[in-house]
Amino acid sequence: MKNRFAYWGYILALIGGILIIVFGFLGLIGNSLGSAYSPAGYYISRAMYSIVAIIIGAICVIGSKSVGVLVWAIVLLVLGIVSGGIGGVLVILGALLGLVSIFVKS
Repeated sequence: MKNRFAYWGYILALIGGILIIVFGFLGLIGNSLGSAYSPAGYYISRAMYSIVAIIIGAICVIGSKSVGVLVWAIVLLVLGIVSGGIGGVLVILGALLGLVSIFVKS
């Protein structure tokens, strides 16, 4: 990573993606608070939300490496909004730092 904003965005998006995956697995094996705070959690069942959360978390973990690229920063921002919870907030913050790193390059 070329600058510190992109590096910290990577760290935050990675941790957020891991948390989304963990909460997704917890939702599969029992109750999870992740679906209560997610916009997607209101419209789909708990098992389906858990599967969607695991997929979103995996995409966030993979995309966190490229947070300094405009397209990936926007994708991570949207996925963070959809997933919700503390993991989603971390992904949103990481994506915003990635966007800042894109626009501050000189």
